Amino acid sequence: MNPEKAQDVWKDVGEHVQFTVLKLNKKDPEKDRLAIQVFADRSQAIIRSLRIRDSHLLADSGLKVAFGFSNKAWEYLFPHAAKPKELENYSGLKGPKYQMPATEGDIFFHIRASNEAVVYEAQTQFRRFLKDVTEVVDETKGFRYFEGRAIIGFIDGTEAPAAEDAADYALIGDEDPDFINGSYAFAQKWLHHMDFWNSLKTEDQEKAVGREKFNDLELEDSDKFKNAHNISSKVEINGIEQKIIRMNVPFSDPASGETGTYFMGYARHWTVTKLMLEQMLSTSDFLLSFSDIVSGQLFFIPSRDLIAKIANGDLDQ
Repeated sequence: MNPEKAQDVWKDVGEHVQFTVLKLNKKDPEKDRLAIQVFADRSQAIIRSLRIRDSHLLADSGLKVAFGFSNKAWEYLFPHAAKPKELENYSGLKGPKYQMPATEGDIFFHIRASNEAVVYEAQTQFRRFLKDVTEVVDETKGFRYFEGRAIIGFIDGTEAPAAEDAADYALIGDEDPDFINGSYAFAQKWLHHMDFWNSLKTEDQEKAVGREKFNDLELEDSDKFKNAHNISSKVEINGIEQKIIRMNVPFSDPASGETGTYFMGYARHWTVTKLMLEQMLSTSDFLLSFSDIVSGQLFFIPSRDLIAKIANGDLDQ
């Protein structure tokens, strides 16, 4: 495992963020594969170039990029290649009261930077090499809210691993050596009924999340709702708590009243993320009571070495 060989799957959330999901046209497999090869090659140069173009003395744009493929896209583009062990078609999950639907998506982008112009330019240049073989399923622009808080007003990511420990939770290891330094990304879009949430007293919001709103201190379990978010989303296997790298981002179109959270989770094991989602559903996580989940899909984020193989046409040999 070598974090330097990975895409940006555990680094900072960013100030300006864009999530883009594309669908392959799938009209001409050879043309599609060639376009992906060219994109895989040119994308790395685009990233390097933009980091140089927007650097200012000791500061830079903080450009971070990760992209990957769904299971259906992998099987279509690389039909003769091996496949990551845990990559599967996400077909949605259901609980006793709520569900998490699956939506279309073949190629996924997660781009963030401190300068919106850099995010725009990166996606524009990437699109140049993919526009003839794909169509846009969803494009969501997110932002960093005050103090790194979620749009519901609570500090987000407190339980995420520290940066120095993150790679162990985000990157595939030698349990799947052909895909080492890759990652499983789960992308999910939540719309919140903010009028309902804002109508709750702060004390009830705290019981729903499981933490104090102002200072982020965790409540005693006896002071939380039974379906508090930090209870519902906590996963243990053999008594050991499992973690993923969460990069949740607020998004909003205030004029239309559409406000939500783009849930972005990177993990060494998709099974851990999936177990977390299943537990949130089985316990009817309080966050689900005022939210509509409108999208969801699993993607594999290849390492930079694997991107080079795709670019050279060596992956599907």
